[in-house]
Amino acid sequence: MKRIVVATDAAPKAIGPYSQAVWAGDLLFCSGQIAPAAGDVAAQTKQVLENIRSLLGSQGLTMDAVVKATVFLADMNHFAAMNEVYAPYFPSSPPARSTVQVARLPKDALVEIEVVAFGFCRV
Repeated sequence: MKRIVVATDAAPKAIGPYSQAVWAGDLLFCSGQIAPAAGDVAAQTKQVLENIRSLLGSQGLTMDAVVKATVFLADMNHFAAMNEVYAPYFPSSPPARSTVQVARLPKDALVEIEVVAFGFCRV
């Protein structure tokens, strides 16, 4: 199975020793995306999902390719607000998803989302 690291200017650069995404066969594992800690959870969720859309787009994929998402929230009381922004990004056949509250996120973000997508590596 091929393992190919993704590095693209279409999404924020990694802030540590990890890859933006990694292809493993036909699965694309995307690292968690955060947004600047300015703004409420709705604004951060929108930016995070736009980052994910751009990262997927750099690989010729759309949000429809996402098969699994994991949402990390700094406060589970933000679940409804996050969900309201999240839902339109997956209007039909949404991916499997887990949502958990965590003690703290990098850069004091309110939300982080990572996804796994299915597609065909073009590299």
